[in-house]
Amino acid sequence: MSSENKCSKSYDKFVAINELAKRRGFFWPSFEIYGGSGGFVTYGPLGTRLKQNIEAKLRELFVKKIGIYEIESSVITPAKVFEASGHVAHFKEPMVECQECHTRFRADHLLEDKGVGSAEAEKMSLEDIKIELENRNAVCPDCGCKFTNPQRYLTMFETTIGPYSGAVGYGRPEAAQNIFVEFNRLYIAAREHLPFGVIQIGHALRNEISPRQGLIRLREFTIADLEFFFNPEESSCQLLQEVENEVLPILLCETRLKESDSITKITVREALNKKIILSEWQAFFMAQAKCLLVELGVPAEKQRFIEKLPWEKAHYSSQSFDQEVLVDRWGWVEVSGHAYRTDYDLACHMKASGVDMTVYKECFEPIETEEIIVKPIMAKLGPIYKNEAGKVAAEIAKIPAQQIIDSIQSTGSFVVNNCEIKADQVDIIRQKKTDRGKRFIPHVVEPSFGCDRLFYVALEYAYGIKDDRVVMSFPREIAPVQVGIYPLMSKDGLDFKAKEVQRLLCNNGFMTELDETGSIGRRYARADEAGIQLGITIDYDTLKDNSVTIRDRDSWRQIRISLEDLTEQLHSYFKGKVNFEELGSIIKK
Repeated sequence: MSSENKCSKSYDKFVAINELAKRRGFFWPSFEIYGGSGGFVTYGPLGTRLKQNIEAKLRELFVKKIGIYEIESSVITPAKVFEASGHVAHFKEPMVECQECHTRFRADHLLEDKGVGSAEAEKMSLEDIKIELENRNAVCPDCGCKFTNPQRYLTMFETTIGPYSGAVGYGRPEAAQNIFVEFNRLYIAAREHLPFGVIQIGHALRNEISPRQGLIRLREFTIADLEFFFNPEESSCQLLQEVENEVLPILLCETRLKESDSITKITVREALNKKIILSEWQAFFMAQAKCLLVELGVPAEKQRFIEKLPWEKAHYSSQSFDQEVLVDRWGWVEVSGHAYRTDYDLACHMKASGVDMTVYKECFEPIETEEIIVKPIMAKLGPIYKNEAGKVAAEIAKIPAQQIIDSIQSTGSFVVNNCEIKADQVDIIRQKKTDRGKRFIPHVVEPSFGCDRLFYVALEYAYGIKDDRVVMSFPREIAPVQVGIYPLMSKDGLDFKAKEVQRLLCNNGFMTELDETGSIGRRYARADEAGIQLGITIDYDTLKDNSVTIRDRDSWRQIRISLEDLTEQLHSYFKGKVNFEELGSIIKK
């Protein structure tokens, strides 16, 4: 990286970004006038636009280009949903409390600060955590006192729905379950055809014990969960050829178990052939996630996928990978998760609700099978069991027919509820059955993105220093403001012409900002800090020949262009069809 845009290591980049974010209106801690509350942030005018642009990239990639459906549903969810999904039982973290100041901390984070690997801390029992904290002399970072014994803490916000204390609800910790519980309606919307996917981008809540790392760990955040449903017997990805040669940098489980962080670079096709990735659809979405981060400004060499060890995987996952990005303060940080959820979620909700969530698949050719039925002979059971004969017959019906046949063939009878049933007390009927289709529960792969984390890494990789000036070099598609407009002077009609140009651009769909305050150099500096892609200067020549100067944020080069060509050229530029130098005549740097 050149000295122009490489950030100096003499300061903490995380601190510098947070200071810039507050000063320029990207984001800041919420509720500051009341002392703040950890884990909550407010996005300012620039931050809101940047975050919306990042979410628009998700929609462009998945909804527009791939045809994924999008839904929006409630944040508050009845408890029974998360009881069925397993979150109430599993969504817990180890916590300790300071015996003196009573501040609470994530126990695994304390261990990580003492040099214990996250994978090792993840699999520890509460007793293991207690011993390890004592062995490493871990004390409260605030007051230096010892901790209480660790305990599990449910990190979901609990509430009541309506005035009844028994109507328990939770703030959703993810957006996935809303999709699963609506599967039947979504399947109808998909014209009862597999495969199809559904994405939800919205707020989620996690009652973190000790949120830290700024935007990396929040109590209220935006998540994008995509659930892709498919027939496990027809699991090929029709879009795989588009990405099969994409190289994925993967830190494999076997490598991690050797305490190595060596990356395996492998194409999507090779990863599938070697069964490193089990599902074609999962591999496809991992490749898409890599490309998405590149478009947000993160180079491929600063990304990796880490394969989750068995004890690290979520309770619903058969195979999981985390997409991680290297950041200055925190090292490798997860920005998206990729899980093969099989039929876990739909099966859980089907069992808990009693609602059928299977789908029917018609066979190309009818399949003939033999069906075995064991039918009780009531004329023989009645005299023996009298009033209980009906119950005995019902219990017989619950036993698999083949199990009864095997028992009769070996002993001449079988036992049901401590009652011995003789061979002559039942009829065994074999009949042909023609199946023209079958029902099954779809399988699911899930790419899940933390939008706030995507926002932060976009900030960090845009942040640079040029001639002692901060320049936020966002990719042009996500820049919060596309065009700044600057009258050279606020007199002689230049201010009115600037407003006229701004109105022209606004009416043509551009995000603009008019700045009339201070010297033109100071306004350029402010624009660079805000990440404004292009600056248009209205000068006295504009009044003469109807042309303007356009300044590029990153190169600081300038061109001259006629207002008649301005909107058409800018549309081409922001769509990536032309480079800056092709917009007009270069006049100076």
